[in-house]
Amino acid sequence: MLYQSYVLLITLTSLFQLGQGQLLEGLYCGKENCYDVLGVTRESSKSEIARSYRQLAKKYHPDLHRDAKAKEEAEEKFKIVANAYEILKDEESRTDYDYMLDNPNEYYAHYYRYYRRRVAPKVDVRIVIFVTISVISIIQYYSAWQRYETAIKYFMTVPKYRNRALEIAQQQRIIQDGGHKKRGKSKTEQKEEQESIIRMVIEEKMDIKGAYAKPTLFDILWVQLILSPYTLIKYIYWYLSWIWNHTVLRKPYSDDEKLYIIRKYMKMGQHQFDSIEDHEKSDFLKNQLWIKQKYVAWQKEKEETMKKQLAENSRYKQYRRYIKNHGVGRMTFDDS
Repeated sequence: MLYQSYVLLITLTSLFQLGQGQLLEGLYCGKENCYDVLGVTRESSKSEIARSYRQLAKKYHPDLHRDAKAKEEAEEKFKIVANAYEILKDEESRTDYDYMLDNPNEYYAHYYRYYRRRVAPKVDVRIVIFVTISVISIIQYYSAWQRYETAIKYFMTVPKYRNRALEIAQQQRIIQDGGHKKRGKSKTEQKEEQESIIRMVIEEKMDIKGAYAKPTLFDILWVQLILSPYTLIKYIYWYLSWIWNHTVLRKPYSDDEKLYIIRKYMKMGQHQFDSIEDHEKSDFLKNQLWIKQKYVAWQKEKEETMKKQLAENSRYKQYRRYIKNHGVGRMTFDDS
């Protein structure tokens, strides 16, 4: 038992020393002192270190040696000198190296600092910003097209819009009347052609607004950033005009301005508000919802109507009875 413990102790000690030696061998200038390699001291300035490096680089430059062996030795020495200079010329790297000299036992921490600095990519922040904005713009544009595609496919399935598109296609003689078959084309080909024509008509005639509108280049982040000075100036002009016309001169609101006030009351974004049907917006104007008191009364009436509809809904009644009898549902975990 004593013998086994002794062998284990010797093995662990050997592994520890081996690991320590390997780490030091791979750090900075290895087992050599970087200051000694360049012939300087820790008190030397950056200019002194640079001057010493230039002298040694000139001395050990491989091109100055013709003999193959001497050239090989000079090349190896040149790499050591260049590596030492790379470490000491950088302020942060030199600070880490000095810390290692003062605290040699913290070799794991030195290993981490050294390779973190070596492995970490030194990329220009401008490139990172450029790439980030470009990626966001591409995703933004692609997502907008996906939403638009979803909207078109939806309208193609709605009988109202589908039949109207067929009528327009027949009026414009893009498609033949329903009963006539085209020679030389199978039913599948005719169906695909019809679907293509319906899609084309819907894309041309359907005014899709809001988040599902057809995307343009002006919607992507890059273009918005480029045009941001113009957008800011335009907003300042609009804001000052609003104050001058409606606060100072007390001019009445236009329909667009009334809808803007209503949208703000509803706390909707522009895309979301644009998706509201035109007849609903006409009702907003008819009910004078740009006036705060009338909007509050309309909102309250709308909420009351919604409550009545829910109260008359059979599923909602069942849900209320369940809550009354059993309470709010809870998720539990069986710890047994």
